[in-house]
Amino acid sequence: MAKAGKQSEDQGLSFEEAMEKLESVVESMESDDLPLEKLLTQYEAGTKLVAKCQEKLSAAELRIRKLEKLNAED
Repeated sequence: MAKAGKQSEDQGLSFEEAMEKLESVVESMESDDLPLEKLLTQYEAGTKLVAKCQEKLSAAELRIRKLEKLNAED
């Protein structure tokens, strides 16, 4: 149940929020204290955040292309 809530929480993140969370995940993974299971959980969370950031960047790029096309037509 907690995972479903976490996933829907991450869906509403802005690019900047997702990057901030990703940086936090990376910092925690760089710690020598984490057991393997926690590292795997953090890795999974990180990959989802990377995908979210890529999705946001792709959407922004698409918007820019549309705006450039509109401006070129004027």
